[in-house]
Amino acid sequence: MNNILIIEDEIKVSEVIKAYLERAGYRVYCSTRGYDGIKLFNKINFQLVILDLMLPDIDGEEICKIIREVSDVHIFMLTAKAELSDKIKGLTLGADEYLTKPLSPRELTARVNALFRRINSDKTTILSYDGGKLKIDNERRNVQVKGKYVVLTPNEFDILYALALNNGKVLSREQLIRNVYGIDFEGSDRTIDAHIKNLRKKIEYNSKEPKYILTVVKIGYKFGAVKDPE
Repeated sequence: MNNILIIEDEIKVSEVIKAYLERAGYRVYCSTRGYDGIKLFNKINFQLVILDLMLPDIDGEEICKIIREVSDVHIFMLTAKAELSDKIKGLTLGADEYLTKPLSPRELTARVNALFRRINSDKTTILSYDGGKLKIDNERRNVQVKGKYVVLTPNEFDILYALALNNGKVLSREQLIRNVYGIDFEGSDRTIDAHIKNLRKKIEYNSKEPKYILTVVKIGYKFGAVKDPE
């Protein structure tokens, strides 16, 4: 059973979300304060954190930073801030989805279900590039650059894996969204750009002159490395 942590100061909101998710088969824990949520996160192995940004004691964005320093757990940010700049900032901090209030608990549950379907899909392929300098292990969902593990968020990993599987093929932002978020995603396709920027910082030797993730102007992105012989 997957464990989900809800950090939300509106008790009625968290109770409704908790009820829907438990009905869907998840084990759900709730915290109304940020620091208490962090303590709970450090005690239990969670697979997803649903994080409100407007908390009474600490900003949700700061909590996201703290969690990302120690874990690649999936993070859904939940907030009333609907501006694109806010969404890009949240994704840059390491969130996997940025959901704006008011949000239907049924829709949120559908997004959570879609997330875990993606996680539990194909887990058999190990891809190696550039003489083993870049390795992508889909079974363990980890990435090595020059023999060192790099920490990717779940969505960053899914984007990298989708590009690598389609090596040399140009994928539009819309195609990457379908691969990562599913067909019901309603946000801006520019959220992909924020993830790509983070990915390049983590896996490229020079993020300003990338060799793995290449931009195809006005179309999207493609993977540019040659796969190692098996």
